[in-house]
Amino acid sequence: MDASTGSSRISIQVSLSGFSFQTDSASSGWMGADRVFTTPELQRRYDQVDISLLTPKFTLVPAQFFRPEEARQSLSEVTTLREADQVESVPVPEFGAVLLYSNSIDESLSRVLSQTVFNTSGEPARVLPEAYFLLRTLPLLQEYNKILASWRDGWLHLVIAQGKSLQLCNAFPAMDFTTAEYFIFLALKKLQLNPEVSSIVFRTPLDPEQEMSLYRYFKSVEVR
Repeated sequence: MDASTGSSRISIQVSLSGFSFQTDSASSGWMGADRVFTTPELQRRYDQVDISLLTPKFTLVPAQFFRPEEARQSLSEVTTLREADQVESVPVPEFGAVLLYSNSIDESLSRVLSQTVFNTSGEPARVLPEAYFLLRTLPLLQEYNKILASWRDGWLHLVIAQGKSLQLCNAFPAMDFTTAEYFIFLALKKLQLNPEVSSIVFRTPLDPEQEMSLYRYFKSVEVR
């Protein structure tokens, strides 16, 4: 529970292999789908329930250029869409943009969780792409160089900003963490950012080896 507001919140990240969660008082490692109905934190209601799906099918467009009838075409220009894939959109007012995305990645766990963990009014939470929560978290980071990432099941999700200016919002294929690090450092090099004076924040859990590997290059490493 947030002591300043008296409200409770849970953030759940979902991918093909399972899920993780964070509340104001607890956090989990990566867990399998079999843990959904046996995890106490998932059996109560919260004032705010955030459920994110690590879908790589997304793109960010300036709000002034967004046309709902063109959403599918716009998304298909940057990622492969199957005929049955559903395309949705969500505004990201912090950056004057709209995020186009598809949650069609052949998983059902996110829907199960949205029907299991309810907010205090009893309503299910909307499942939104991980990129949305990365973008919404960026302005909360205090440093000028803001580097925020998630990695699981073959995809690195990475957003980078300098001050209030968004520099990067993308997903990269990375079957292992070494490849994920490669894309992180490649992005920093192209943006001419020095990791030694920068912090990196992950929204998905890191094991001790992964965290120590990042510490060799970054000023600090945080999981939130």
